[in-house]
Amino acid sequence: MAREAHPRIEPVRFDPKVFLARLRGGTTTAQYVENRRVSAQGDPSDAVFFLRRGRVRLSVVSRKGKEAVIAMLNGGSFFGEACLTGQIVRPATATTVTSCTLSRIPKRAMAGALREDRTFSGYFVSYLLSRNLRIEEDLVRHLFNSSEKRLARLLLVLAHFGKDGRTETVVPRVSQEILAGMVGTTRGRINQFMNKFRRLGFVEYDRRDGALSIHSSLMNVILHD
Repeated sequence: MAREAHPRIEPVRFDPKVFLARLRGGTTTAQYVENRRVSAQGDPSDAVFFLRRGRVRLSVVSRKGKEAVIAMLNGGSFFGEACLTGQIVRPATATTVTSCTLSRIPKRAMAGALREDRTFSGYFVSYLLSRNLRIEEDLVRHLFNSSEKRLARLLLVLAHFGKDGRTETVVPRVSQEILAGMVGTTRGRINQFMNKFRRLGFVEYDRRDGALSIHSSLMNVILHD
């Protein structure tokens, strides 16, 4: 008896320009310069942001004033969707790492789009599921991997390793303090690992502008037991 073939699930196509053009109810798009705060932890949670271009850092601060970087977002990402769940204040601060183009979508407009636009609703659910899976994977790696391996993986992620079979130059303004916050270690340890990676030829600094190039050989750090 022949096995029944499982239907192939095609990825939901999403055109941000078309989507944003259809939205009503106060949606705005603006340009942000580097190192500008987009929204702050504790601000009213009343809108969702769509990052059209650039890179944004999400961070949280504890009651004792300790800051931790929880995510680095690239173009095509949403953030601030907690407002859709009834959360009244923002749980994290969003800061631009590079110059960015951001669209601010009021809560009511976003909720309406999710109800009325099945294509977008399917895309948004798929996006959230994929992001949650990455968060779970990051948590497991944080619990079981060394800080050196976590740094190696973070650098490869920032360089889009595996995307179109190539690596990209990491934004040079991702400081060692930010890397330390994301890895969960000290700046001194990050500096030690980065010097080691450079000696081994895994990373390379451009003397002209300080840009950091990541080589695929950095995968050796992750694969080595």
